Amino acid sequence: MDGPRRFRLPSFNWRQYMPSLDQFLHFPKMLSKKERYLVVALLIVAVISFIYIPLNIYRHYTIVVPAHGGSFVEGVAGQPISINPLLAQTNDADKDIANLIYAGLMKYGENGTLAYDMAKSHVISGDGLTYTFTLKDNLVWHDGTPVTADDVIFTILTAQNPDYGSFQRINWQGVDVAKVDDKTVVFKLKNRYAQFLNNCTLGIMPRHIWESVSPSNFNLYAKNLAPIGAGPYKFNKLRRDSSGNVASVELLSFKEYYDGEPYISKVTFQFFGSENEVIKSYNENRIDAFSPSSPKIVDSVKPQNLVVTDEIKIPRYFAVFFNQNKSQALSDKSVRVALNYATDKKTILDGVLSGKGSIVDSPLISGITGIPNPTVRYDYDAEKAKAELEKADWTFPAEGNARQKEIKVTQTSGKKTTTTTETVNLSVEITTSNWPELVSVAAALKEQWEKLGVFVSIKTLSLAELQQAIKDRSYEALLFGEVLSVDPDPFSFWHSSQKKDPGLNLALYDNKNADKLLEDARETLDNDARISKYASLQNTILADAPALFLYSPYYLYIHSSRIKNIVLSPISIPPERFDNTGKWYIDTQRVFKKSEK
Repeated sequence: MDGPRRFRLPSFNWRQYMPSLDQFLHFPKMLSKKERYLVVALLIVAVISFIYIPLNIYRHYTIVVPAHGGSFVEGVAGQPISINPLLAQTNDADKDIANLIYAGLMKYGENGTLAYDMAKSHVISGDGLTYTFTLKDNLVWHDGTPVTADDVIFTILTAQNPDYGSFQRINWQGVDVAKVDDKTVVFKLKNRYAQFLNNCTLGIMPRHIWESVSPSNFNLYAKNLAPIGAGPYKFNKLRRDSSGNVASVELLSFKEYYDGEPYISKVTFQFFGSENEVIKSYNENRIDAFSPSSPKIVDSVKPQNLVVTDEIKIPRYFAVFFNQNKSQALSDKSVRVALNYATDKKTILDGVLSGKGSIVDSPLISGITGIPNPTVRYDYDAEKAKAELEKADWTFPAEGNARQKEIKVTQTSGKKTTTTTETVNLSVEITTSNWPELVSVAAALKEQWEKLGVFVSIKTLSLAELQQAIKDRSYEALLFGEVLSVDPDPFSFWHSSQKKDPGLNLALYDNKNADKLLEDARETLDNDARISKYASLQNTILADAPALFLYSPYYLYIHSSRIKNIVLSPISIPPERFDNTGKWYIDTQRVFKKSEK
């Protein structure tokens, strides 16, 4: 029996149907000119489609994400001295770098609110006097040594010890600190303090590096300029110029950082002798970012289309603080109120800061701190200012442009009392820094106040001279700035116990109701209740008019547009702009989208 038959397709020789190479080469000659153009166009379309369609599919199913790599250079006018969280106080270069190298228990997160840094959790006792912190797991210093509770205790005890001369000492007086285990530390306060967690943003120092350093050598130790911390960036190298000055400090991303390695691999701080040198270097593309001291500088930066200028609100304000002990005219409340009404703050803000700031009507900067607007206000009104002075008998003499007032002076000598009349001129001396911005503000105040009939003189001082004048309280009207925090404690600025140095009550303000509100507020842990007390406090202060509150300048940060994801929420101080540097990026890559289930 025959087996199954197989079916076979007829053989097909495809080559006999394909044109030869010669036929291909002669094909264009068979076409008309118009047909040749059409064929070429179709071929171009085919090639583009061949390339574009796969690329379009790739782009459709992928997204751009940050990639590790890249570097940027930050320009700073000045020199680092001590990159040490216990010593960095007035030097911007020290504070900027320390913010990247060191980490605290807490840090400022989005919108200026507190967030955990090296701490994993914290518990506050019912009486508000005990704070127990637990550290995150697997924390290590830049040299690989584990971070423990011993490092926290060492840092706080060093800050408290007056022999080390730390500016942080005032924040930790009266606080006991103890270790529970390697991951747990307990702070015990003698009095409740609502802003205690703000103090816990202090950078923690490695005990194994610093414990053998004596107080006398603390600010001279080499590690002040080659620091080891546990923050997102670690120190790599320091370069000096031919004169021995620090020219640059280079930081590298820390791969073992608890929150993940930062995207930008290298950050270099380059130091200059003046701000003009910083601007010149930026315009020559030798640095990528810097913070200008004045809004006027922004216009000098080129090219504008490649520049991003971030305007950040910070709880800092400038004001004129009236020292009633040094001026008979300013001891009259009517004069202080009149000067408030006579000041056109908007004109000053627009003229001096190019509008890059906000008008301030309160010692607590409503709008940044969460405290409501005050009910006591001194909106610009020249006629009200004149009426205040005239009601208080400050009048113009027969000759002259400055008002005067006849004041009775009573003197007692033994059993004899005499009363005489003394003519007091309405004059004010404004003391301020020789910083150009403040000099311009003082000149604007002089122009506005003289229209009211006030004789105004201006004294400008160097930083060292101004610090001494503040220490001695040797001024009549001080044009100066104060820095709060997003969760403020204005105790040192307005409590009567702070009238003398080192207190910062620059107006020498003394009001028992204000003192009570300040004392109660700092012990009130409930946020809403504390804000209510501060709302009352600001109205109490404003009613007495011990100062003239002017404006809060924006903090300006200029940087190249190639640096992405710089999100600068409200910050308390400029170095906090680096709090989320780990999320900044320069390089990118494409990755496939995650499928949705």
